[in-house]
Amino acid sequence: MDLFMGICLLSLFYAFFGICKLVLQRRDQCCYMLAYECYKAPEERKLNTESSAKIVFRNKNLGLEEYRFLLKTIVSSGLGEETYGPPIVFAGREREPTLADAHLEMNEFIYDTLDNLFAKTGVSPSEIDILAVNVSMFSPVPSLTACIINRYKMREDIKAFNLSGMGCSASLVAVDLVQHLFKSYKDSYAVVVSTESMGPHWYCGKEKSMLLSNCLFRSGSCSMLFTNKKALKHRAIMRLKSAVRVDTGSSDEAYGCCMQVEDEHGNLGFRLTKSLTKAAAQAFSMNLRVLVPKVLPLRELLRYFFAAKLQHKTKSPNLKAGVDHFCIHPGGRAVIDGVGKGLGLSDNDLEPARMALHRFGNTSAAGNWYVLGYMEAKKRLKKGDKILMISLGAGFMCNNCVWEVMKDLDDVNVWKDCIDRYPPQCLLNPFKEKYSWINDEYLSFVRLH
Repeated sequence: MDLFMGICLLSLFYAFFGICKLVLQRRDQCCYMLAYECYKAPEERKLNTESSAKIVFRNKNLGLEEYRFLLKTIVSSGLGEETYGPPIVFAGREREPTLADAHLEMNEFIYDTLDNLFAKTGVSPSEIDILAVNVSMFSPVPSLTACIINRYKMREDIKAFNLSGMGCSASLVAVDLVQHLFKSYKDSYAVVVSTESMGPHWYCGKEKSMLLSNCLFRSGSCSMLFTNKKALKHRAIMRLKSAVRVDTGSSDEAYGCCMQVEDEHGNLGFRLTKSLTKAAAQAFSMNLRVLVPKVLPLRELLRYFFAAKLQHKTKSPNLKAGVDHFCIHPGGRAVIDGVGKGLGLSDNDLEPARMALHRFGNTSAAGNWYVLGYMEAKKRLKKGDKILMISLGAGFMCNNCVWEVMKDLDDVNVWKDCIDRYPPQCLLNPFKEKYSWINDEYLSFVRLH
């Protein structure tokens, strides 16, 4: 009996020791965000109705059918009059981009946000231990991380990662990478830079599935500073609680729904197929199966489980039981509405994503941070709030994460010049009203003159 009691006590001791070790390990695996800085282009690069029309008419490959398609797409896109286009397009040289054009665009986007980030936080570039850059369609040699290291004279032992080809969801890939690196590198700073090369990849052909990208994608960038230094917890604005990544690239249909290709005339562009909606829904569903148990309290999980069993059908769990805000990638109106419908979200929940799409457009991997900036500028983010960040991108990937707000946030950030005007009473695009009368004769006149 004494031997049995001894074994039981020893087992309890090891179990208690194991639990304490696990708790301490998790406490040691923190990932705090100290700040983020989004990019806003100069006013002269606003891609309003008039400038959009000029660019459309400049494409000699388009006929009336393609023009009508563009008109319909622009009207229903959810984009407003104040999004920003790449400099090469405003210069009228989108058909003949150079390597120098790509570098100049990246330098403007990246260095502007990094300069502001270092100035805002007081952290020196020489203190950065980890650097991750994600740009899908431009991967030069030396790499973009090397360009940044050279510009800011960073340390020789910095851990640099250059991510390419991962689409709109790449930013959360980089964040997840930082979170895992923090497990090995203690008391470190990490910088993530998320942007996209727009100008040199402007599509100049007439294939409808490739013209879509010109209607939706706009100039944008964001740089973020993270740390796992516990001494800086009081300075953190958010803490990463969990991250889940899903990649459905093994499916040919999902793999091919977002792809950079050449059309039959050799024009390079980004093709978005009708399979995109289906691929997004499947990847999002797979992600939620893993994420939901990490987010919802036990009582809500049990309620959802028994409700599903009794009704003999699958229904969406009530994520609002564990999440206060939804930061949805502003990929397009259909994407936002689809996620909102699937999760049973209200117009108030979807407002930040819709407004980010309207004001800045689809800024690819940087998009989620413009949505977050809107929430902060509207003073919606309070200490203890949970934010579900949802991102979808080529691959096809769905990368989601949950943040905990560490303090009340009220920085007006990149929204400072317009936040008082949002949300506007009407989101209609005036393109149709101004240009719906155009016919083949007018297009012929434009091309001749």
